[in-house]
Amino acid sequence: MSAHTEQFALDVDPREDQERIPPRPPPTWRQLGLDTMAALLVVSLRRLGSNGFTARCQWPRTHPLNERSLAVTHHPLILAESTRQLAVALEHQYLSTDVRTSLPLELLSVRLGLSPDARPIERGSASDVTVRVSVGDLATRGGVLTAYRIAAEYAYVGVPFGSCAMWLGSAESLATPRAVAPPALSLLYPSAAAVGASADTDVMLARAPQAYLVMEPRDPGHPVLLPGRPDRLPALAVLEAARQAALLTSGLTAEAVVGLQVELRAPVPSSGALVDVSAEPAGARVLVTVGGQSAALGTVALLRA
Repeated sequence: MSAHTEQFALDVDPREDQERIPPRPPPTWRQLGLDTMAALLVVSLRRLGSNGFTARCQWPRTHPLNERSLAVTHHPLILAESTRQLAVALEHQYLSTDVRTSLPLELLSVRLGLSPDARPIERGSASDVTVRVSVGDLATRGGVLTAYRIAAEYAYVGVPFGSCAMWLGSAESLATPRAVAPPALSLLYPSAAAVGASADTDVMLARAPQAYLVMEPRDPGHPVLLPGRPDRLPALAVLEAARQAALLTSGLTAEAVVGLQVELRAPVPSSGALVDVSAEPAGARVLVTVGGQSAALGTVALLRA
């Protein structure tokens, strides 16, 4: 049976959006596929209308991706990771029983935008962030969920500062992977500062001979970007690599990034994929290729002086 779009099906009491009905407890860090409880960002999730939700997240100042300073502007990947965790929470708690029988869905594309002047700056222990979430474009095959879209709008002390939209689906929709050349014997890693990272272990790229830029995570088991040491890079790791590549080639600092987007077209191996960056008036376009085949396409919006 061919895939088709249906209305969002919720296994939820319609009274739950009333204040006297408490929100359901969020999934545990294990259910969200996290390596440690410290990586948990979602605090609560409550239904709001027929296909909308409201949530609360806590972003710790000492999150592994953040700079080590007394006043921290949170890394944009924390916003994206919060949205991914919200998607998993929705699958666990609010989709109908039949939909839960689907195979695990993967993040295939992500788009986020930031308002530079409204982003929270944390000087204490953590930022309490509120989120409005909507879900739609559910695709099913034989009553089994095969894809859907989630969109989230983030606010801090009532002021919107960012948004994120994701498309999740089956990895079967990706092109067949091609062989990738073994990593070069001589690689030159940029400094963390050159790619807008807080630590050398966060660096996702390296220079190969002849100045080629390649995907080569410095920490193949990074607890946030690469939990479990995957054989291929998840979409958020590719998104972070695109951000780093744009900053490395432009010479700008992390504060210049106001938007990120990536779409997976084929599996991206854990190392060795080529990264090509092209400057554009509003930022940069990033192409990731594997064996001459386009594996991912990203864009990075940059504020230039």
